[in-house]
Amino acid sequence: MGAVMLQGTGSDVGKSVLVAGLCRLLTNKGMTVRPFKPQNMSNNAAVTPEGGEIGRAQALQAIACRVSSHVDMNPVLLKPQSDKTAQVVVHGKVHDTGDAGYFRDQKQELLDAVLASYQRLSSKADIVLVEGAGSPAEINLRQGDIANMGFARAAGVPVVLIGDIDRGGVIAALVGTKAVIDPADADMIHGFLINKFRGDVKLFDDGYTAITERTGWTGLGVIPWLPMIHKLPAEDAVVLQQSKPVEDGIVEIAVPMLSRIANFDDFDPLRLEPQVRLRMIPPGEPIPASASLIIIPGTKATIADLKFLRAQGWDIDIAAHVRRGGSVLGICGGYQILGKSISDPEGIEGTAETIAGLGLLAVQTTLTAAKTLGRVTGKSLADDQDFTGYEIHAGETRTGGMDRMLRLTDGRQDGAVSKDGRISGCYVHGLFDTAAQRQAWLARLGAISNGLDQTNIVDQALDELSEALEKHINIDELLVIAERAA
Repeated sequence: MGAVMLQGTGSDVGKSVLVAGLCRLLTNKGMTVRPFKPQNMSNNAAVTPEGGEIGRAQALQAIACRVSSHVDMNPVLLKPQSDKTAQVVVHGKVHDTGDAGYFRDQKQELLDAVLASYQRLSSKADIVLVEGAGSPAEINLRQGDIANMGFARAAGVPVVLIGDIDRGGVIAALVGTKAVIDPADADMIHGFLINKFRGDVKLFDDGYTAITERTGWTGLGVIPWLPMIHKLPAEDAVVLQQSKPVEDGIVEIAVPMLSRIANFDDFDPLRLEPQVRLRMIPPGEPIPASASLIIIPGTKATIADLKFLRAQGWDIDIAAHVRRGGSVLGICGGYQILGKSISDPEGIEGTAETIAGLGLLAVQTTLTAAKTLGRVTGKSLADDQDFTGYEIHAGETRTGGMDRMLRLTDGRQDGAVSKDGRISGCYVHGLFDTAAQRQAWLARLGAISNGLDQTNIVDQALDELSEALEKHINIDELLVIAERAA
């Protein structure tokens, strides 16, 4: 069949979700499908079975294909550590830390890694569905690009361009993209899709025709706003900034949005619980006194985000919450923040320093260059409930004889718990995905869980997404375009 690349007129136009839906759709039709994203930039990472890191979106797309995730599905992952630098993960392992100049200088090395992964996937698939990043219209970033047209041209993969009508200006976004990009890049685009349409689609007929006439590209369909996507894990933290607080539910759980928040899909199962009001607290807002549980999330830059947390006054809110008898949970970087101190003697996150933590757990963390990566299973020690999750962290935490939170199947123990059980922390992500574990947490807060495993919720949503896309996308024409791949 070949390959086709879905690029967008901008970020958050729905590329990740549409690739996931098409992966499930074509897999359900009996094809061998593989997802691929040459370069991803996200702190929302997943751990593959072989112990590598890839973007969360590609892990979801692998689930959509009903196969295990693999580092070849996202060969280059950039994890922002500051406004100017990012950790560079190549084929699942930390490769370097670089700024914008680094990526231009290392273009060929990174492109070689990308093309090697693509060739390996292509050799095992009927079709590879490739996801772009950002927009090809960002012509200031074209030199050294391996995420969009740089990859498409090097690999000979035809492109379908996605426009988001919900944000407005979709005609200009699509037509304007052709106007500003290099003509040889424009020649790679063979079709377009309109995403997130609300209302009567006939009202857009003239606009659809105008795009076709002005670009020469084939229109592949208009996709309506799809309600099932809120059940799927999001890749970009922008969705947290756009999310509205849930007003229903008898128990309120608050999560402060750290500046380098990571793996925030940890909270998706809580967001879908009918008796839970999950509040993602943006910078500048206090943590509400009505919260029963505060969860400090994972972060790509623990020391910087501890300083950020204090700058928001959230440390004061958390201390007051504890005095009122409230509970606090820290996950990964959040666990480190709850401790007595965090030391970075090698300057892993930037400057070599030691900083006092919140002091709610008598643990001490030393950051190290070595990263712990792996999928884990086990039971919580407090109530003997099963969990399935993964570790993805740098640093070693000394618990100082505190009670532990989790017992892993391999015999290790993880995390720490205060004597009264109200303050706890651990390194395991995905803790709430397992129904039994989530039920136990909510029962302690006085709520009843829906009793559903997150994996089942996601799988059902992917099937619903697949069915919707089959109604609104010209799949036959999409496959014709895919056959043009080199």
